[in-house]
Amino acid sequence: MILSNRIPYGGITMVKILLVEDNASLRQSLKEIIHLQFTSMVIEEAAEGNEALKKVGTFLPDLIFMDIKLPGKSGLYLTKKIKKDHPKIIIVILTCYDSREYRDAAFECGADRFIAKGALIWQEIEALIRSISSDLDYRTSN
Repeated sequence: MILSNRIPYGGITMVKILLVEDNASLRQSLKEIIHLQFTSMVIEEAAEGNEALKKVGTFLPDLIFMDIKLPGKSGLYLTKKIKKDHPKIIIVILTCYDSREYRDAAFECGADRFIAKGALIWQEIEALIRSISSDLDYRTSN
C-alpha cells in the first residue's frame, strides 16, 4: 500500500511526487517551485514514458505531474496504465494542449486533474499538494 511509508514533516505528511516532462527546464522549474514551499518533499523525475513506468514501479509516488506529449509512450497511455495498476496515485495532466478533446481524453484515461501550462498557477500546485497531504494524513490515521 502506498500510504504505509508516509512521514509527517512540518505539520503535513510528505508527498512523493513524480514529474513526467520531457522539457528539462520546465521540469527543473516545477521541482524548484515545489521545493520552495515543501523543502523536504521527495521528488523524482522522468523525461520519457518508459522511464516514468519504471519509476512508478520503484518509487510509488502519491502524485504525478504528467505531460501529454512525451518521447516513447504518450502521457495519456501512461495515465491509463498507471491508474489501472495503481488507482490511488493522483495524476495531474500538465500540458500545452488545452483543448476540449485533450481534456476529455485525459479524464477518460483516468487523470484526476488537467492543468494547461499556459494557465499554470503555482498557488494551485501548492494547494493541490497540501490537499493531498491532508488526505494522506486522514487515510493513515483511520
